Amino acid sequence: MLLNPDFLCVVMRITESSRFFLHHMAVDCSTLLIYEKKVEVKMNHDVSQWKPSRFNAQSETDDGGLMLYNSYTGAIVSCSAAERNQILEWLAPSAPVPEPAPPLYHSLIEHGFLVSGETDEMRRALFLHQSMHAQDAMHLVLLVTEACNFRCTYCYESFPRASMREEVMQGLEAYMEERACSLKQLTISWHGGEPLLVPHIIERLSRSFMAACERNHAVYAAEMSTNGYYLTRERFEQMLDLQVTRFMVTLDGEGEVHDARRALHGGGGTYATIVRNLLSLKEVDRPFEINLRVNFDNSNLKAVSEFIPKLRELFGDDPRFMVYFRPVGCMGGENDLNLPVCDERTKDQYIWDFNEEAIKQGLPVSSFISDTLLPTGAICYAAKPNSLIVGSDGMLYKCSVAIEQDNNRLGRIYPDGTLELDYDKLALWTTSGEETDEKCQACFFRPACQGNHCPLYRMRTGRRPCSYEKRQIKKTLRTIWLQSQQSEELAEL
Repeated sequence: MLLNPDFLCVVMRITESSRFFLHHMAVDCSTLLIYEKKVEVKMNHDVSQWKPSRFNAQSETDDGGLMLYNSYTGAIVSCSAAERNQILEWLAPSAPVPEPAPPLYHSLIEHGFLVSGETDEMRRALFLHQSMHAQDAMHLVLLVTEACNFRCTYCYESFPRASMREEVMQGLEAYMEERACSLKQLTISWHGGEPLLVPHIIERLSRSFMAACERNHAVYAAEMSTNGYYLTRERFEQMLDLQVTRFMVTLDGEGEVHDARRALHGGGGTYATIVRNLLSLKEVDRPFEINLRVNFDNSNLKAVSEFIPKLRELFGDDPRFMVYFRPVGCMGGENDLNLPVCDERTKDQYIWDFNEEAIKQGLPVSSFISDTLLPTGAICYAAKPNSLIVGSDGMLYKCSVAIEQDNNRLGRIYPDGTLELDYDKLALWTTSGEETDEKCQACFFRPACQGNHCPLYRMRTGRRPCSYEKRQIKKTLRTIWLQSQQSEELAEL
């Protein structure tokens, strides 16, 4: 989690113990601008009555204080035990406005914890949902190869195709040359298979996209999911030059535990090579973020717990390396029936147990957790209208897990940059959430999730898809509070 230091200083002058945390931007610029305008209008009117936002959540801290979160603004505040009762009184329904209102009260208004008594928050949430259809931002997930040098036991991919075809690359270059004229922001996710099997394709497309964005004054950003086997320092610095600054690399335990789950195609260990590569990246004096994903199931719960001190030993001295614990799921792979997946209660328990232990060991947790709390931050890319997956053969999809599912095959891209899209199929993925679910409409987490944390889960089960962060919001806020405490302790050293 990144903090805005300028804002933090202002708040600290208001009250010594209350701390407001502002997330780094991970939503469309248009959404953020809408929020800023709302705050300006709200604060410029003389309102006689305020009410607590329906999008608030709260949790108690270990020292008796209070954590508050608002899913519409993404703001999080930590209050001392001395301030807790006063703040809870102000947040009670029909609570009187203090005269004169102290600065802390104004801060609760400014960041959305208190809203005007006349505010229609349901309409605000609907407007936020509609802003997802803005045409000035785009996210592309590019399967630059659908081959992989690993054969992980829980993988859902079948590796039907290899490297991206020449005509597909031509089509992407032509499409972006025209599309960039109307963009403010372009985000590329390099995916596979294993994307670093084809670094030359990443280089070529990156150069083309970066040039198109620069000519049109659009912001360009890129991220990569890689198994780390080919992530040498030389390759890593090449990716940084191509503005790939956020990576996800998986380590499922130490040594043999990892190798038994994530072996090479044809057999052979991978742990030693990955760790050697990652350690070499610590010497790179440039900004980046590497999320060390640790997948767990019933077979490696103890091994993951024992692995956390090892992760601290390896990466605890470099805050650019963050940990991200996630449970294995049955996602349609050929080995699904044999996977020792955890039940829902076990998943919810161990995600946060592992996070807490990592923080105690001095490891920062992934920014993916705090990103999920942002407005629109918990929505799956498959549910976002301006997000598409491009396969290595030019096929267009919404979901990377259901590549062979007919309603996920939306069309294709042609060499001249033309897109063929089935808009009826597109609508299945982008309108399956809060539009049809009354409980999602009424949920405190609605602005972050909009009922679309995983549209595929809703399609396949008919049940409501809720993120781990929402299901355990108190533990999520506790995790953020623990990390902020750790950051303060390190700052004082």
